[in-house]
Amino acid sequence: MPVITQIEDLRVLAQKRVPRMFYEYVDTGSWTESTYHANADDFQKIKLRQRVAINIENRSTASTMIGQNVAMPVALAPTGLTGMQCADGEIKAARAAKKFGVPFTLSTMSICSIEDVARETGGHPFWFQLYVMRDRDYIARLIDRAKAANCSALMLTLDLQISGQRHKDLKNGLSVPPRPSLPNWVNMMTKVHWGLGMLSTRRRNFGNIVGHVKGIDSMGSLSEWTAKQFDPTLSWNDVAWIKQRWGGKLILKGIQDVEDARLAAASGADALVVSNHGGRQLDGAESSIRALPAIVDAVGSQIEVHMDGGIRSGQDVLKARALGARGTYIGRAFLYGLGAMGEAGVTRALEIIHKELDLTMAFCGHTHVDNVDKRILLPGTYPA
Repeated sequence: MPVITQIEDLRVLAQKRVPRMFYEYVDTGSWTESTYHANADDFQKIKLRQRVAINIENRSTASTMIGQNVAMPVALAPTGLTGMQCADGEIKAARAAKKFGVPFTLSTMSICSIEDVARETGGHPFWFQLYVMRDRDYIARLIDRAKAANCSALMLTLDLQISGQRHKDLKNGLSVPPRPSLPNWVNMMTKVHWGLGMLSTRRRNFGNIVGHVKGIDSMGSLSEWTAKQFDPTLSWNDVAWIKQRWGGKLILKGIQDVEDARLAAASGADALVVSNHGGRQLDGAESSIRALPAIVDAVGSQIEVHMDGGIRSGQDVLKARALGARGTYIGRAFLYGLGAMGEAGVTRALEIIHKELDLTMAFCGHTHVDNVDKRILLPGTYPA
């Protein structure tokens, strides 16, 4: 086993162990992938101020996200097909998050169902991410299932009314159901550990959909349904209806524009997530870290502002916090860990990010993450 010291080490190992079509589903963006790459690259342009001769004992990265105590201001983002990176992937990621003390968010398009995750994590509260489908009766029942599973927050994704084109997914045949090419079948056969894991589990469909929608009992029937169901008519009226139906903590994900941020704040939601869907939707959009400061300035006093996109280190978390994000989300970073080493890999990803966050905060002269602000950043290197 190689020595794992950074998220990049987990990525390299995941690339070796996960079938190409599922690895590239994670490690890809839409069209030219310019926004996907900018999400990470723009973090590197922000420089930190090193401080010395300051007492940096008794440090704490503990904070809160929507009122929930967290070991650090990081949550596991909702990611589709997580259970194809590793057998029972959502369950393993949720267990790792629970043990570490950070939130886990389950995607509507997960392989393990809401009930699977709730049962296998001992009823520990987790967050659930919702896509809006044309079938509002299904959405209402999905919300009710999240309530019954003791989910402590609902995350409504607003930026997937239609799907961006991802060239690698098309070339790999990653559709619903998957239609891999012969080279991909051959590649899949070489991933012996992954294959044995998949053979050992019954969870290989979209667990939140198959068996919960009339007439959808297989991947074949699912294909036609999903092609018609993502709702391009989604509006702020739907947000109001979902908020009322849910009745609990509500997070709105996919905000990139100040005007939309103001509408999100006015909706009564508890938090918004500055996000461009990991560069998987509108290619050419601004990176999340560049969009963050203007949104914080506009609505940060009215609604809790979070962000995702491009976070690969604890330093990235600290920079986002300095620019006003009360919470951050990791997607690819934990998925690399999951594909590389299963639950232990997710734990390792969290450990790496936490250590980097703690040490960088100390180098910048701070002992508590809640006290970090723009003063830790070198002027002129961060978006105003």
